[in-house]
Amino acid sequence: MMWEKMIEEIVTLIQDETEGVPIRTVKSFMTKIPSVVTGADIVQWLMKNLSIEDPAEAMHIGSLIAAQGYFFPISDHVLTLKDDGAFYRFQAPYFWPSHCWEPENTDYAIYLCKRTMQNKTRLDLADYEAENLARLQRAFARKWEFIYMQAEAQVKIDRKKDKTERKILDSQERAFWDVHRPVPGCVNTTEMDIRKCRRMKNPHRVKKSVYSVAEEGPQSQSPVHTPSHQCRKDTKEDVEKEIFFLNAQLDRHCLKMSKVAESLISYTEQYIEYDPFVTTPELSNPWLSDDPSLWDLEASKEPSQQRVKKWGFSLEEALKDPAGQELFLKFLESEFSSENLRFWLAVQDLKRMPQHDVTQRVEDIWAEFLAEGAPSPINLDSHSYERTSQNLKDPGRYSYEDAQDHIYKLMKSDSYARFLRSNVYQDLLMARKKPETEQGRRTSLEKFTRSVGKTGKRLTGLMQSS
Repeated sequence: MMWEKMIEEIVTLIQDETEGVPIRTVKSFMTKIPSVVTGADIVQWLMKNLSIEDPAEAMHIGSLIAAQGYFFPISDHVLTLKDDGAFYRFQAPYFWPSHCWEPENTDYAIYLCKRTMQNKTRLDLADYEAENLARLQRAFARKWEFIYMQAEAQVKIDRKKDKTERKILDSQERAFWDVHRPVPGCVNTTEMDIRKCRRMKNPHRVKKSVYSVAEEGPQSQSPVHTPSHQCRKDTKEDVEKEIFFLNAQLDRHCLKMSKVAESLISYTEQYIEYDPFVTTPELSNPWLSDDPSLWDLEASKEPSQQRVKKWGFSLEEALKDPAGQELFLKFLESEFSSENLRFWLAVQDLKRMPQHDVTQRVEDIWAEFLAEGAPSPINLDSHSYERTSQNLKDPGRYSYEDAQDHIYKLMKSDSYARFLRSNVYQDLLMARKKPETEQGRRTSLEKFTRSVGKTGKRLTGLMQSS
């Protein structure tokens, strides 16, 4: 990029041996600090060579350069320039933004892991770095051993270097990660506009790594930082695709939130009496007690009024209940269309059969319902029939999935609606209501009689006392 070239030209001039800022080694107590300059020296150089009169403007330009990692404070993670005697060090060209690709989270994990193996007094992890290390360790739990081995190998290589050189490289590497994984609260200068990132070309390419660790495929969401990617200019085809996508989104049918809430409330009200935690059942709640009487009642062959009413909610509810399934089958037999339900049930049984019986059962279902001259032929559309025929070349549990879906929709839209209006279902529903209604009337009459009796006794007692 143009701005990177301009910054790098300025940084190269600052480091010039004759006209640049003098780089020196400073003694501090018992140690030496190699290859440093002061912030005041950098500010003075910028004012002199860039024709800047205001020191604040020079500090601002210097802070922008520092934010990109071209030079950095040796004792602070915040990349800014101050006009004082604080020491700064120039970044190695290898770590310049124009020479380095966007690092991956595995690179950051290797770096933090390596820091824990080195001199702890000098390279101790900050609080936010320790938190990031813990997150990365959870995210890369499966390949953490590989990351640890990479870090260990890097430490062995670093220990062979000169002590002064190692100290400089450690600080430069730390500054590199301060740019790409900044301190919380600092702006990440490497992040790109998300609208540009989504138009990136070929996001599934193999990505390079700072430590030569290749990662294939799309990167998972970072637990620490979402990396940016280099994007390309949009072509005419890209713009046309985006316009087509946006038009499709505009034409998409959207539901109002009020309608969604209304449907949810309606569903809740419909099923509330079947939830033993919300509505207290007549028998004890089997989820809270060891009494399975409620479940036994629901599985009995003589359904209660609640169960019969539930069959009217959907075809799925009717088929889940053995009694409802049996009644629906009898209704279909009366209409001479029971082959649809028998086919659906046969496919359901096929999905639960042992594997060694599947192939034979697939052939039996075909012979009974779909073959030419089948004893119980079902009505399939051409598309479902062709898909099913293709699936039978490699028979399996789900060979009849398309045909089963078609038959289910056919029963749901046609036979099930007539079943709910039929005398078979309505008579059973009313028959289950009558005993409960009569019992309720008896209970009310008994309560009324008892109350009248108690009132009469009280009146008799009052008359006798008077």
